Amino acid sequence: MSAPQKSERPVAAERVADENTENGSIVAPMQALVTMTSREIADLIESRHDNVKRTIERLAERGLVAFTPMEESTPGGGKPTTVYRVNKRDSYVVVAQLSPEFTARLVDRWQELEAAAIRPVVLSRMEMLRLALDSEQRAIDAEKLAVDRAILIEHQKPAVEFVEQYVNCTGNKGVRETAKLLRANERQFIAWMVGRDIMYRLAGKLTAYAPHLNAGRFAVQTDKAARNEHVYNECKFTPKGVEWIAGEWAKHQIQDQGGAA
Repeated sequence: MSAPQKSERPVAAERVADENTENGSIVAPMQALVTMTSREIADLIESRHDNVKRTIERLAERGLVAFTPMEESTPGGGKPTTVYRVNKRDSYVVVAQLSPEFTARLVDRWQELEAAAIRPVVLSRMEMLRLALDSEQRAIDAEKLAVDRAILIEHQKPAVEFVEQYVNCTGNKGVRETAKLLRANERQFIAWMVGRDIMYRLAGKLTAYAPHLNAGRFAVQTDKAARNEHVYNECKFTPKGVEWIAGEWAKHQIQDQGGAA
């Protein structure tokens, strides 16, 4: 019989947050989740296991307890049986329903379970050394990443300075010209702008989104084709837009460098 499950209130043994060293090893406490099975409850109150399970199911249907069904192996390798795991609070509810006179036994059993749950982990000298080496390696990796980013920023300086000079002395530029100005691969540059919602394709032409047009980063310019004198509109970067996109592209490059490190 299945029962509606609610959020279980797991009970973990209280721990003392200390560390002890013995014979060159470090002892650190570990936190364990402590539960009790329906079979343990049946043994404690000297009741049939199926009666305990039915009681847990009925209480769960009323929303009074929660349980987790689990398979338990049987002696001799027979067919596994199903047991229900409950937390400390819910075990008291179950026992109070079945045999309240056995509450004292339940208290004693919980004290045994919680004491057994405090199992210190002993770290050997070799494990301690490995932990120290791992920590040192993480520090080295972080320092290398910082150095790589600083080198990349330094590498970007000539391009940024060139863009600043351009902004001070010329007019609007198309996407291809701007990509060359930034020393960027044109296809990658366009894909990045599309992915960042800076530009989109309209009838095969790259067009800037309205917020960027309104911010003065782009201007729609009417040009005439030299071959057939066909008049068309082209969205171009303004000097302000070139300066802005140069900074955004540099940040993108730095992030890519950091992700690859």
